[in-house]
Amino acid sequence: MPVLVITGTGTEVGKTVATAAVAAAALAAGRTVAVLKAAQTGVRPDEPGDADEVARLAGAVTKAEVARYPEPLAPATAARRAGLEPVRPHQVAEAAAKLGTEHDLVLVEGAGGLLVRFDHEGGTLAHVAELLRAPVLVVASAGLGTLNTTELTARELRRRKLELAGVVIGSWPDSPDLASRCNLADLPDVSGAPLLGALPAGAGRLDPADFRAAAPGWLAPRLDGTWDAEAFGVREAPPGDS
Repeated sequence: MPVLVITGTGTEVGKTVATAAVAAAALAAGRTVAVLKAAQTGVRPDEPGDADEVARLAGAVTKAEVARYPEPLAPATAARRAGLEPVRPHQVAEAAAKLGTEHDLVLVEGAGGLLVRFDHEGGTLAHVAELLRAPVLVVASAGLGTLNTTELTARELRRRKLELAGVVIGSWPDSPDLASRCNLADLPDVSGAPLLGALPAGAGRLDPADFRAAAPGWLAPRLDGTWDAEAFGVREAPPGDS
């Protein structure tokens, strides 16, 4: 898996912190890692973006952006309002492929959800994954409403014949409610893919050294982690999961 595309079921689901956890676990396993932000919005030229946050938390990763725009909007809209060129899927794919020649793992983080538009021709992160023939990791929320958005994302990936590597819960509450507990079984069912981890709420506020030490414990072995899904309460797996 030299390239892994990471998307969310929407905004504010913990995608950047989850990307940092995947990077930290891979680094702890002795792999070299690059993190590519396809389109950074909502930051000025002199402000740190999501790739910088991943590097702060995870450690020695190579960080890169394809484009950035000042307003916190969908990339296509932010580019238009700023009078800047939009980012194109082929640009993201080319940048990821180049990083892939120099690193064991390249994490391509999208902006928002899978079908958020990069340009006015309808280019999206899904097109990037198609160009790279890369698996996609979906970061989802824990509670009520997550089943619908996760299933819609999974269905779109299957429609495009893209591999859904699995689902990670971006923020697992300290005191999970009934919906969150039930979703441990239901998320693999509706997505047709395994649950590959759960990050504790507030993980991004940890000291970086503590974050790096803990990250492998939040992620399943196929993401270089030690997370035990069954011990966590995940009792069902989709057909064909190993």
